[in-house]
Amino acid sequence: MKTEAAFQIQTSDAPTATGARRSRRFNVRRPERVESFESATNTGRRSGVNAALRAALLLLLVLRASAAFAQTNPILSYDLAIFNARVVDGTGAPWYRADIVITDGRIEKITRLGPHGLVGGRGAREGKGIDAHDLIVAPGFIDMMGQTATPFLTNREAAVNLLSQGITTILTGEGESAAPLGDADAKKAGWRTMREYLALLDAKGMPMNVAQTVGHTQVRSIVIGDVDRAPTAAELAQMKSLVREAMEAGAVGASTALIYPPAVFAKTDEIAALCSVAGESGGRYYTHMRNEGDRLLEAIDEAIGIGEAARTPVHIFHLKTAGQANWGKMELALARIHAARAAGREVDSDVYPYINNGLDLEAFVHPRFFAGGQEKFRAQLKDAAVRADIRREMETGTGYENWFRHTGRDWDRVVVGRIGAKAYQKFNGQSIAAIAKATGRDAWEIFFDLLNDGGAFAMPQTMSEANKIKAMRAEFVSFCTDVGPAGGSTIASHPRAYGSFPRILSRYVRDLGVMSLEKAVAKMSAVAANQIFAHDRGRIAEGLAADLVIFDPDAITDRATFGQPTAPSEGIKFVIVNGTVVFADGKVTGALPGRVLRGPGYKGK
Repeated sequence: MKTEAAFQIQTSDAPTATGARRSRRFNVRRPERVESFESATNTGRRSGVNAALRAALLLLLVLRASAAFAQTNPILSYDLAIFNARVVDGTGAPWYRADIVITDGRIEKITRLGPHGLVGGRGAREGKGIDAHDLIVAPGFIDMMGQTATPFLTNREAAVNLLSQGITTILTGEGESAAPLGDADAKKAGWRTMREYLALLDAKGMPMNVAQTVGHTQVRSIVIGDVDRAPTAAELAQMKSLVREAMEAGAVGASTALIYPPAVFAKTDEIAALCSVAGESGGRYYTHMRNEGDRLLEAIDEAIGIGEAARTPVHIFHLKTAGQANWGKMELALARIHAARAAGREVDSDVYPYINNGLDLEAFVHPRFFAGGQEKFRAQLKDAAVRADIRREMETGTGYENWFRHTGRDWDRVVVGRIGAKAYQKFNGQSIAAIAKATGRDAWEIFFDLLNDGGAFAMPQTMSEANKIKAMRAEFVSFCTDVGPAGGSTIASHPRAYGSFPRILSRYVRDLGVMSLEKAVAKMSAVAANQIFAHDRGRIAEGLAADLVIFDPDAITDRATFGQPTAPSEGIKFVIVNGTVVFADGKVTGALPGRVLRGPGYKGK
C-alpha cells in the first residue's frame, strides 16, 4: 500500500504590470511504499489485538515511514510543476520523460517524483500544476526577427500571434528601431533614448521577453535624414554616440536593412564605424544584407568584412537566394559562412519557412529614385515619364536588388497585403495580376496606384523549397517570423506572422522529415539564445530561466494563408515565460512576466 503526503497550494494573482508577484508555493512529497503495513495488520488480527492497538500500530508505521522519507526526500517548495512530460531540452539530445519543478522563474528541479509523476498527476487535475500527458515540453522558442516590441505598450493582445506559436522571446530592430528618436518623434512617443524606451517596456510589463538592437537607419535618419549622401566627420561622431548610448542601455547590437532607403545609401565604412561601437562592448552586428539575389555572395562577404573590421559577431537575417537565376548560389552562400566560422569568425543566420518573402512594395523601385527623399519620390510618381523610367528599370535593370526580376517578371507571383489604397483593400492577399484581372486594368497601373496611395506590403515568390531545406539544415541557422507582434492589428499580411514556428514542426519535421524534432527545437531555442546573448535560456536545465512551451507534436500545424494570414496555428497547449503561464487553451492569460534581456554592454543606472 502507498501513503501520499498532501499537495498544498497557496494561490496567487497574476503578475502585475511591473512584474511583481505574490507568493505561490506547492509542497509535494513522493508516494512512499510501506512494505510491512499489510503483514502487520494481519498479525494484529490473528493475535486478537483490539482496534485501538491496530490504529496505534498503523500510526507508528506511518510516522516512521514519513521520518525516513523526510531524511532522504526533502519537500520541494516551488511555484509551478509540469508533470509527465516528454522533455526535448534544446541541446539536440533525444527526448526523455521527466517532471519539471519551477521556482522564482527558474527551473528548480528536473526529476521523476514517483512512478506516475508528481502525485500521479492528481495535483494537475486540481489546478495545482500542469499535467503534460506525455506531450512535448521544450524551451520557449526565440524569434530572431520580431521587428518591434512597441505594441506591447498599448495592446495586451499584441503577442497572441507569437504566443500561439510557442515564442517566448523576440529580437527586435531591423535597421529601424524604436529608439533613439528625434525631437518630433520623441515628443509623440514619450521617450527619446534607448534607456528610456527599455525602462518603459519593463515598467509596463510584457507577455514575453525582448532583446533589442539599435538600428543604423534609425540613427542615420536622425542625424542626416533620408537623403543620399555620406555623413560628415561630426555627423558620424554623433551617430556613434547614439549607438553607444543604446549599447550601454542594453541593446544587444547594431542592425541594418541595406535594401531600403536611406540605409542603401550608406557605404561599408560608415556601417563598420557604427558597428565598431557595438563591438566595443561585445555586441553583435545583425543585418538584412545589401543584396539577397544577384550579388548575394558579395553581400555575405561585405557582412563578414564589417564584422571583422568592427570586431563583432555577425548575424544574417532571413538568409535566402532570391530569383531563379540565383537559386544555385545557396550552397555557395552556406559555404561562405562555414568557411568564416572555420576561420574563427562567429557568423550565423536565420530563415523563415516560406518561399514568398516580404518587403515594402517600394523596394521594387530602383533606390536612385529615392535619392531626394520620400516626399520628392511621391511627387515624381505623378509624372508619366518617371513612371515609364521606373518600369524600364524594373524590366531590364540588373544593377540593384531587382525584385520584379526575381519573380521572373511575373505579376502573378507578387502577392500584396496591408494595402493602403481603400479602393484596393478588398484585394488583400491577392496577386497584382489577379487584381488587374478583377478590375479590368493593366497590372502596371495597379502597381503605381498602390505605390502612390498609401503603399502596400509585397510578398513575391522568389525562393525555392530545396534551398529553404538546405539552409534549415545548417547548424548555425535559427528561425524567425520577420513580423513580430501582430495581434489585434492589420500588420500581419504574410502568413509567417502566425504560422512560422508551427509550420517548421509540422511541414518540415513531421511531414517531410527534413530534420529531427530535437534538432528543430535546438534551432528554435538554444541556437537562437546564443545569437542574442541569452545564455540563461534556450535549454531545459536546472538553474536556467523557465521559458517553456508545451505542444502536441502530432497536432501542431499552421493554418495561416495569404488569403487568411491571421488564422492561428494549432497544437500549442501552454506557453510559460519566466515561470508564469502566459498562454493556455488557445488564449493569452493576461500575465506580463516578460522582461528586457539586456546585452553585454549594459551599464546600470
